Amino acid sequence: MAVGSIQLEQKSGELRGLYEEAIEEGAVYEGLSEKEARYAASQWTMIWRRFRRNRFAMIGGVVVLIYYLLALFANFVAPYTLQTRFAKQTYLPPQPVYFFDGGTLRPYVYEVESSYDKNLRRVFTRTDKKIYLEFLAKGEPYKLMGLFKTDVHLFQAPGGVVAILGTDRQGRDMFTRILIGGQISLTIGLIGVLLSLVLGTVLGIVSGYYGGLVDELIQRLIEVVRAFPSIPLWMALSAAVPKDWSQIQTYFAITLILSLIGWTWLARQLRGVVLSLRESDYIMAARLAGASDARIIFKHLVPATIGQIIVVATLSLPSMILAETALSYLGLGLRPPTTSWGVLLNEVQNLQSLALYPWVFSPAFVIVIVTVAFSFLGDGLRDAADPYTV
Repeated sequence: MAVGSIQLEQKSGELRGLYEEAIEEGAVYEGLSEKEARYAASQWTMIWRRFRRNRFAMIGGVVVLIYYLLALFANFVAPYTLQTRFAKQTYLPPQPVYFFDGGTLRPYVYEVESSYDKNLRRVFTRTDKKIYLEFLAKGEPYKLMGLFKTDVHLFQAPGGVVAILGTDRQGRDMFTRILIGGQISLTIGLIGVLLSLVLGTVLGIVSGYYGGLVDELIQRLIEVVRAFPSIPLWMALSAAVPKDWSQIQTYFAITLILSLIGWTWLARQLRGVVLSLRESDYIMAARLAGASDARIIFKHLVPATIGQIIVVATLSLPSMILAETALSYLGLGLRPPTTSWGVLLNEVQNLQSLALYPWVFSPAFVIVIVTVAFSFLGDGLRDAADPYTV
């Protein structure tokens, strides 16, 4: 017994030393060769090195960043506001922008006149009059990022109309509506994923760390939630949202509905990771050093699984965006006057209008691009976070 106690104390001392070394910060490796420095690099450094070798992932990341920057400054980039209507330019086709005039860089569009043909259908004729674009020009007032009131827009067409992606049946600029609609579609997916991450991370790590009865209860809860088909459940819950709710209430209700099921996938993955991590030396050292369960979970287990969490979040975002789009397209999600990509597509369900005015379907191409970009980014992060990737 005495020998066993001595060995246990020695082992405890070694684990305490490992624990103290693990929590030290600012360790610097000096005098190492390039090859040695590569193996001495931190986890995040190695992830970044693997990630930047994936060109498709880098392209996806840049596209996603551009999308969110455009959504953040949508009211500034857009030449008009959501309330702007041009009664004489309903279903105006997209206008090409010409950048050079007489050999000098001076963007402009041609003025378009509207008239009616013998079938009383509106037709547009391009004139020879040039309408020059002015940058950082004053236009209709708005609130930048919802906080600062201003009337400066990135570009304007004084004395005319500039509709890069055409107009809809009410004469509203499609480019403006897509930009501002992206604020809703992109943020509703982001907030929905964040809610799913919080719930999935906590329940997944707790399930794997404690095991036993706690693990059984959480896993059975996950199985019950996953037993319901996602789309019918979303449709049923969305249909239950009162139609007299305000735009903000409906927005958060749809966000909660979308995040209701998404957390189970992450919880299952983190449980498996934590089951292997909880028996590792540094976790045992933390226990022997007297660290509480909360400290072990949030100080050691959560940082150890953060790579997996980021990957799951990136891959879940396009699913959330598509879910919101599908619900709004079916009339079960957000409703006008709220503007999102799904609401824009809901307004073009008439096949005849789609055949005559195909540019009103442009939000679909925007959704496809951001979905593919997120997929490239998520795949790249998953490969970069894989510890077995060279």
